[in-house]
Amino acid sequence: MLVSEQAHAKINLALHIIGRRADGYHELDSIVAFAGVADVLTIVPADAVSLDVTGPFAGDLPRDGTNIVLSAWRLLDGYSRQQGAALAPVKFSLEKNLPVASGIGGGSADAAAALRGLIRLFDISISERDLGELALQLGADVPVCLLQKSSRMRGIGEIIEPIEIDLPEGIVLVNPRIPASTSKVFESLNLQCGQSFGAGIGNVHDVESWRNDLTAPAVALVPEIADAVGSLIFQSETICSRMSGSGATCFGLFESLEKAQIAAGAIAEKHPHWWVTATTLH
Repeated sequence: MLVSEQAHAKINLALHIIGRRADGYHELDSIVAFAGVADVLTIVPADAVSLDVTGPFAGDLPRDGTNIVLSAWRLLDGYSRQQGAALAPVKFSLEKNLPVASGIGGGSADAAAALRGLIRLFDISISERDLGELALQLGADVPVCLLQKSSRMRGIGEIIEPIEIDLPEGIVLVNPRIPASTSKVFESLNLQCGQSFGAGIGNVHDVESWRNDLTAPAVALVPEIADAVGSLIFQSETICSRMSGSGATCFGLFESLEKAQIAAGAIAEKHPHWWVTATTLH
């Protein structure tokens, strides 16, 4: 038997940092949507657990056991053992279409796809609560990537509320092909434990009032992010543009996929070494 899961790019349309909690975690308020572009993860039973990676960004992933897809298998195996049965080994085949360390949740989406796929493959019975807890152990973005639906995400990523928002159809994603370290970007905020930072999202339907509080520290670490945002702002049909997550991927929203494709073509022509793609939002 074979199962295949798409790991769609997660876009932080808004990312407001509320402050840093006493336990050291940063508290956030974020609006998340998912783009049409995705990694593809295929899972088949095997004699031993393995991971084969192909695709345009395959070379940017670690080749050892630290890959988050394998971490997802180990975590679900531990859960299954607690329920009385070990998880059978599988071979993962990952088509890596999304840039690595780029603020669009590629690794988190891959981990979520692994959890969804393994549960389908082996018909694992697990409560929504237990699955959410496992996902959060893998990373703050993994729970929302399990859903792959427009959501408001709060706390450290564990409070997820699916929402209906009227979004433009088209989106252009631009990445200067420079990785941005999430941990270093958060460190650059220089928030002390217990320190407040900013206000939460006031209106979940007012796209243009949203912000990304990680933009300034990310630009300080990767100045090319400012160029990526600028390339989107200067497109005549752009509704709004900002950075996603901790960078370095930036996005611009457009009324239609056709307008997004025209803008992406213009940006790619000017910056042939960047990763530029036009797709849809859902």
